[in-house]
Amino acid sequence: MATIRPARCYRRIKRPFTRQSRKKPRKSFAKGVPGRKINKFETGDPKKEFSLTVELVAKQSVQIRHNALEAARVTANKYLNKSLGDNEYFLKILVFPHHVMRDNPTATGAGADRFQTGMRKSYGKPIGTAAQVKAGKSVIHVRVDKEKRMVAKEALRRASSKIPTTTRTIYIN
Repeated sequence: MATIRPARCYRRIKRPFTRQSRKKPRKSFAKGVPGRKINKFETGDPKKEFSLTVELVAKQSVQIRHNALEAARVTANKYLNKSLGDNEYFLKILVFPHHVMRDNPTATGAGADRFQTGMRKSYGKPIGTAAQVKAGKSVIHVRVDKEKRMVAKEALRRASSKIPTTTRTIYIN
């Protein structure tokens, strides 16, 4: 399995690249889109009525990779499930990773100069997807009862450590 490049390589928002286009392209540069790692966007009990919504809001515009979103979801879900139980919360990931990230890998080792093309044909292979999030947009929200707001806040604090931007937590009644 290939190693993952650091988040700093992909966190700046560039022009979004999605494989599908409105017009039929004559030539497709991308060979395909790798599958995303996010298994579920919603966990908990979606039908139950809760009195409070707690949201994790991005302070800066950033791209969040699909594996970071999945790590944040797993962390928050595990804490909520352990602290409250299965049916006492509802967690939802609010952003979707549409943007396809590409990488032009450099060859290393002995004889690498024979294989490397430099910047010639440097379009790159698709390596994953990312969600483009503007400043002030909610990334995750958790619905709980008012008495359990500190548990939801702690779950979102733990999830924010997996996201490559500074965040804040807001309460919505």
